[in-house]
Amino acid sequence: MSAATDDRRVCVGVVGAPHGVRGEIRIRSHTADPLDIAAYGPLETEDGRTLRIRTVKPGKGVVVATFEGITDRNAAEALKNLRLYVDRDRLPEPEEDEWYHADLIGLAVVGKDGSEIGTVTAAHDFGGGDLLEVALTETRRTVFIPFTRAVVPEVDVVAGRLVVDPPPGLFEEDEPGMKKDEDAR
Repeated sequence: MSAATDDRRVCVGVVGAPHGVRGEIRIRSHTADPLDIAAYGPLETEDGRTLRIRTVKPGKGVVVATFEGITDRNAAEALKNLRLYVDRDRLPEPEEDEWYHADLIGLAVVGKDGSEIGTVTAAHDFGGGDLLEVALTETRRTVFIPFTRAVVPEVDVVAGRLVVDPPPGLFEEDEPGMKKDEDAR
């Protein structure tokens, strides 16, 4: 799941483009089973509106839903790009060794030796598995860390930190495989 706006809300999806002319809307669901976005009751938008899903069905890479009161394409278009939230207490507790992305945002990132590395700012899945975006301490850079047991052997949400064992070169300034200016001549 995606980032929370505060301690009690978790983003479970993002409204996409309308689907047809009768108010159907594509939603990028962040729930484990995409259709479960309809199982958590009313959804709240970032601007405070409450939306209730009437119907939901699978689509290509999205779910297609209808909301109460949204009956035409123009009304559906007005919702495009809104994030959809539910209160955290309406979600099931994650299994052991599973976390909601919202639980990971803000955790301190430390090395196996305890050295401070940075802070988790986001969690992404671009299709190749979860990545944690980490803002590095003492720089303005961010890096992506694969969220695997090999790279992140320990997550302690209660203590507010995760331990990383990064692959060589992950935190280096230059991109791997890139030549420095003097080498490029």
